Amino acid sequence: MPRRPRIVLADVPLHVIQRGNNRQLCFLTDADRRFYLDCLAAYGSENGCAVHAYVLMSNHVHLLLTPRSAGGVGALMKRLGQRYTQYFNRTHSRSGSLWEGRFRSSPIQDEAYALACYRYIERNPVRAGMVADPGDYRWSSYHANARGVADEVVVPHPLYLALGRDAKARRAAYRAFLGEAPAPEFVEGLRRATNGNFVLGDAGFQARAEAALGYRVTPGKAGRPRRGGQRQSVGPLERPDKNVV
Repeated sequence: MPRRPRIVLADVPLHVIQRGNNRQLCFLTDADRRFYLDCLAAYGSENGCAVHAYVLMSNHVHLLLTPRSAGGVGALMKRLGQRYTQYFNRTHSRSGSLWEGRFRSSPIQDEAYALACYRYIERNPVRAGMVADPGDYRWSSYHANARGVADEVVVPHPLYLALGRDAKARRAAYRAFLGEAPAPEFVEGLRRATNGNFVLGDAGFQARAEAALGYRVTPGKAGRPRRGGQRQSVGPLERPDKNVV
């Protein structure tokens, strides 16, 4: 059975998860993480993808980015995955695949969810029990977005820029926003949308996405098809891996 086409819309934020194959570690040293971020900055720019937020966990990566074209994300992730795997295998004397076969993604309705997705990503180490505060974790975009630390990867989203009249006010508002954990229903909805390759947004956003793409962008009803084609048979949403937090 053919795979569902990936849902990507030009100029619409996209939440991306890239996982290690069989949940294996993707980063062993700080040099590994630095190399990955250098590649992400370079290939993101070359492929027209503005990266707004990221976190590098031990065995997976979260990104929030906006592509200028629908094909930019696939090109970015292919080049990034190949180049980093070559580096990782050479550096750590290994061979074979490093990443899970396909990255997971979900277009995000920016007005309602973009900043919430920023927070979800940058608080990932807190949810994983690695740190008590997102600022205590080195390998995320928190330091650029909340503290103004220079980061060649990060391109602010317009909604982030609207948080304040100047950089100091924006950072203060953002730190206050990050101080609260995401709502559980948002976390569950984002996980389901990303792992199932669906959009996350209200009915109007879903309708616009379906009109633009010409196919379903939300989960269908589970169950066996009825005679006469009145009901489509679709499988249940894929469960998120345990290593996604």
